[in-house]
Amino acid sequence: MLDKALKGGKGYWIWIFFLFAVIGVGFLFYLKQLSLGLGITGLSRDVSWGLYISQFTFLVGVAASAVMLVIPYYLHDYKKFGKIVILGEFLAVSAVSMCMLFIFVDMGQPMRIMNVLLHPTPNSIMFWDATVLNGYLLLNIVIGWTTLEADRYSVPPPKWVKPLIYLSIPWAVSIHTVTAFLYAGLPGRHYWLTAIMAARFLASAFAGGPALLIILSMIVRRFSKFDPGKEPIQAIGKIVTYAMFANVFFLLLEVFTAFYSGIPGHKHAFQYLFIGLEGHGKLVPLMWLSVILAAASLILLVNPGTRKNEKTLLIACAAVFISLWIDKGFGLIVGGFVPNPFERVTEYWPTLPETLITLGVWAIGTLILTVLYKIAVSVREETAGSDSSH
Repeated sequence: MLDKALKGGKGYWIWIFFLFAVIGVGFLFYLKQLSLGLGITGLSRDVSWGLYISQFTFLVGVAASAVMLVIPYYLHDYKKFGKIVILGEFLAVSAVSMCMLFIFVDMGQPMRIMNVLLHPTPNSIMFWDATVLNGYLLLNIVIGWTTLEADRYSVPPPKWVKPLIYLSIPWAVSIHTVTAFLYAGLPGRHYWLTAIMAARFLASAFAGGPALLIILSMIVRRFSKFDPGKEPIQAIGKIVTYAMFANVFFLLLEVFTAFYSGIPGHKHAFQYLFIGLEGHGKLVPLMWLSVILAAASLILLVNPGTRKNEKTLLIACAAVFISLWIDKGFGLIVGGFVPNPFERVTEYWPTLPETLITLGVWAIGTLILTVLYKIAVSVREETAGSDSSH
């Protein structure tokens, strides 16, 4: 089926070459980072995780969100998700690939990644994170590819796939839970030291991932003959609504706990992010933009009229995605490090090389997604044609 990715119109190839150009620029700057070290990033002694790890954290959520299609389709026999579930599984493959690349670029010496394999340490959360991510990537490749091949020949998928599908459901929850444990288990970081960190991660994942899937489904419909269907998009829109509500609710619980308890360590991170601390407030405008977009998206999603209108649904999903990217793909990580345990404020902002390397990784993920979607859409167009001819 890979040959289908090599056939496409002029627009398709322009898009592919554009992605390769972005990857090329990112790779050149990565070589510079490899030569000079992480000193070319905005990271410091006080802020040792930055844009790379925040992207990893955000994208684990995007990957985990595929389960919101798998559960209704495979467990509850919700047939309307039949066309769209493959798009969710291939989105997970792309997202996990980017997760791994972000860990790779964050390592000062990438060969250190081999230590995870050569010297496994089961008492380390990092070891389990690597294990569950690799497992989830493999599961989604096998499930997605096998079910698509079966669809191509209009035969049921082989029976051995069913147990893998059921295994992928708790596995999806586990990848984001383990990622949350990386943060929630650090006693010196008050902003992350919360029992509901995993719940917050899952709520944001089940809002942000499906919101991106709705946007991608509409793009697929616009540029191909494959229509994922209006009903599935509306059903996913409801999932986004409930998950976004849960995400905002969890965040407000954190705000209440921090300020009602009056514990300085818990308050300082919120103060730094939302009003600034000791004259430092680089992230304040970004965090308030996230709040405004979250509120606007909920207004559009809760109202059935605007949710059922695909144009306003698209705007709402874009608002959800950007809001969560700011909160989780940037603010959450930096907020945990600022101020440091000695209550000193060392601000962080990504440098140009760091940003271009990040864009390069996103371009690799987008290229993987484009190729997988091209294959899936081509197969769907074929099967739709053969169905109509019968």
